[in-house]
Formats: sequence, structure tokens, C-alpha cells
Amino acid sequence: MYRHEYKYLASGPILSMLEKRVFSVLSIDPHASSRGFYHIRSLYFDDMHNSCYRENEDGTQPREKFRVRVYDCDPSVISLELKRKEGGKTLKHSCPLSLDRLKVLMEGGIPALKADDGSLFRRFWTAMHTVSLRPAVIVAYDRVPYVWMQCGRVVPACNVRVTFDRNIRSSTAFSSFLSPSLASRPVLGLGSSLMEVKYDAFLPDFIYELLQCGSLGETTFSKYYLCRKLNMSGQKIA
Repeated sequence: MYRHEYKYLASGPILSMLEKRVFSVLSIDPHASSRGFYHIRSLYFDDMHNSCYRENEDGTQPREKFRVRVYDCDPSVISLELKRKEGGKTLKHSCPLSLDRLKVLMEGGIPALKADDGSLFRRFWTAMHTVSLRPAVIVAYDRVPYVWMQCGRVVPACNVRVTFDRNIRSSTAFSSFLSPSLASRPVLGLGSSLMEVKYDAFLPDFIYELLQCGSLGETTFSKYYLCRKLNMSGQKIA
């Protein structure tokens, strides 16, 4: 199922104010740790022509990109994901990835194909052979996730998530992808953070009203793009 996804870049004080509003109505995602947030780390891939980066910069639609994702640097749960973006909506396919295979990818290699591999990994493996898909950037950040819940369960008709992403950092130290001490650089200017609003069929009016702020501006650029732009230009995003 495609999901609506909107991103907003703003200063820390603005997002802190919005988070207080959200906190009064929505609930912290039960998957968050006792700290109220989790650390997300994604290893993104691009081909020999930097097609993913250029399509993002040009606003090409639809566009797709592969990534490997872990939470809190925990190697026990690793996902290979293919994210598709089209007209303000996203579609994500994922499958488990073994630690052994991730280690091969971290070193720039291509894992061996197995007879029981599913279609997603086969497509990924094929792209590595045909268009030289390789690690392009590591995106790391801390996420505070809120969900709309009733009676202890996420409301399925909307599946609303409002997340606040801070300390967004970029790295190309691929061999240290799982290391808690990954060498990385901040992507945004001092005090800037990112809010994302995601939902399925519709966004309830009362949540929409919570998020209204005159100085808040939507951005079409992904964290992947911001991190790669930093690596290519050496300049942070304001």
C-alpha cells in the first residue's frame, strides 16, 4: 500500500513547539526504547551514474532506491529495503538480511545468490551486477516517533505517524556501519531538524490542525539526498 509522506525542515524551537502539541494528543511508538527515541542507521546504494542522487535532485517520479537499515546498531534485526517515491506517496518493500551478507556489502562486495532468495534480494543482486550498485552513503539520526492510538492500538484506518528526526549525520565509513562510534558529519545547520508526517488513507483534521505553523516549509529532499549533497559539496544545508 502506498502511504502519504510529507517532510518539513525547520529550526529547533519551531519543531520543539510542534512536538509539544503532538505529545499532547499522540502516543510514543511502543517500539521506541525507554529513552523515547531510537537511533536509525541506513546504508544507501547508488549506481555508477549516481542515478538515485540525480533523480532526487531533479524531482524525477517515480524513483526508487535500495537501503539497508538497522535500529540502535542492533545486528540481530537487519532489513534490506526498496523505497519507491511517487507523487507525495511512498511504497516500501523489505526483507531480512543476514549479518554475514551485510558484512560483505560493508566491504564493497556482492553477496552470493542463494536458491531460496526472494524477488527483492534477487533484484538488488542483479542491480549490483548490471549497473554496479554499491554503497553510496550512510544516513544516521535519532528519531522520536509518535503514532495515533486508541485503546492501546494504532488506528488502522489512518496509520498516522509523526516523527521528529534530530542529529542527522552523514558518513562514508561503510566498514563501520554497525559501530556505535561511527565517524560522521552533521548535515543540517545548527538547530535545524526534520519532521515527517506519514499516513495511509487520510490525515484526521485534528492532527492536521496540530501541525499548522506559518513558518514551517515542506521540503521535497530526502535525508539521503541531504547527506549525499554534503559529501559532494562539503556544505551543510541551512
